[in-house]
Amino acid sequence: MNEFFDQLSKINSAINDFVWVRIGLVLLIGVGIIMTCCTKFFQITHFGHWWKETIGSVFKKDSSATKKTDKKTISQFQALCTALAATLGTGNIAGVATAIVLGGPGAVFWMWIAAFLGMMTNFSENVLGIYYRRRGKNGEWAGGAMYYLSDGLGSKKNCKTVGRVLAVLFSIFVILASFGIGNMAQVNKITLNMESAFFKNVSLGEVGGISVINILIGIAIMILAGLIIIGGLQRIAAFAERIVPVMAVIYVVGSLIVFFVHIGTVGSMFAAIFKFAFGIKAVAGGAAGVAVSQVITQGCKRGVFSNEAGLGSSVMVHSASNVKEPVKQGLWGIFEVFFDTIVVCTITAIVVLSSGYIDLETGLPVDGVNDATLVSQAFGNVFGIGGEMFIALAMLLFAFTTVLGWSQYGTKAVEYLFGDRGIKVYRIIFVLMIISGAVMTSSLAWDISDTFNGLMMIPNLIGVVVLAPLVAKITKNYVNRKIKGIDEAPILSYDETIQKEAEEALKNEE
Repeated sequence: MNEFFDQLSKINSAINDFVWVRIGLVLLIGVGIIMTCCTKFFQITHFGHWWKETIGSVFKKDSSATKKTDKKTISQFQALCTALAATLGTGNIAGVATAIVLGGPGAVFWMWIAAFLGMMTNFSENVLGIYYRRRGKNGEWAGGAMYYLSDGLGSKKNCKTVGRVLAVLFSIFVILASFGIGNMAQVNKITLNMESAFFKNVSLGEVGGISVINILIGIAIMILAGLIIIGGLQRIAAFAERIVPVMAVIYVVGSLIVFFVHIGTVGSMFAAIFKFAFGIKAVAGGAAGVAVSQVITQGCKRGVFSNEAGLGSSVMVHSASNVKEPVKQGLWGIFEVFFDTIVVCTITAIVVLSSGYIDLETGLPVDGVNDATLVSQAFGNVFGIGGEMFIALAMLLFAFTTVLGWSQYGTKAVEYLFGDRGIKVYRIIFVLMIISGAVMTSSLAWDISDTFNGLMMIPNLIGVVVLAPLVAKITKNYVNRKIKGIDEAPILSYDETIQKEAEEALKNEE
């Protein structure tokens, strides 16, 4: 059996390297550049507009961003919170630490680059998601990469079969990734952190070589998640809307306290980020250097793992919004990446680099550093055992909401492949799989799910780049109407019936 797993691990490593390093990062950066250019650097040139129309609108009285128009939709803000629930996870804490340990401080710079370009990739995905969505049999909006692959890419000359095949492959990869990176891997991190912070000196024995404490933690998470997931998107969105803003603010405030305690290192910390952005040369004493390719790979890969721009995953939630304008939901996509990586991941990077566990002169970790517990140790240095408990609770909330968000992604993929009849079966299996994450000891499940995460990206980005002219057209139409005040007919949907309904609704709002 060990030989089987060793062989499986080698095969997965080869596929993972091919998907992420040889193809994935080139595609991600390339598509990000293309979409940034197609939209004329929208994330910069219209910074004030997308900021005002997203987080700025939440604080306005009677804002449409926080209103639900009917029971089958969710508000724009709920869509953002549900998407952030899935993206704000272990990647924002442990993932950033891993990137810095393996790639050095320079990896943070490449996280920023990936996020800057990813803003417009995510924007484009959401624009296409709203444009190609349709009503499902249950009355909810159904949208996502599978729809713009089948109906958008598939509408191109001689591409009908290609579009459908890519849509099916994308849906299969989403379902597989939802069980791995969106479920078991997150629950495993929750269990390890909870056990380390709260049950370090507690023993309830073992069952079949598995800690009883781990089993109990898994059962508790499974029950709580089940109560929310079985209730569907409405319940998940309502939970995310209440929890995500609170957990994000608490984590940012706690991290800033750690930063201010080490305020004296701020200059050398940012100097190290830019100094080592293009690789670390070998230093005296025989320490190994870090190749520039590894710095870029770690920064971009962990950045994408954190914000999911380019994977096509969060589109499935954004498409359920009550918004009429494709670009309006695209604006929330820009903010999603900005907040997830530029804000939260940067905050974590500051905690790690100011902790003293990374040598800012060489850019290399000090001896004995464990990237899995690095952030926890940094908080522990400032807050003592309370800091470690704080990170354990932060990981619990971040990872738990990720599980909820990914359950919705998997649900939409199942709905596309099998219709409504497959949704209940999928949700039951998804909830039961939670216990597996709590008791698994091998990193293989994490590694395989990381591969499926990358495999989702390839068909999605093919669809985005082929449909780039359409995104540019829709964006220009929106800018002309909403920013420049030019009288033009809005471009809202590929479906004539939905287009007319949306146009009528926009007229009534005005």
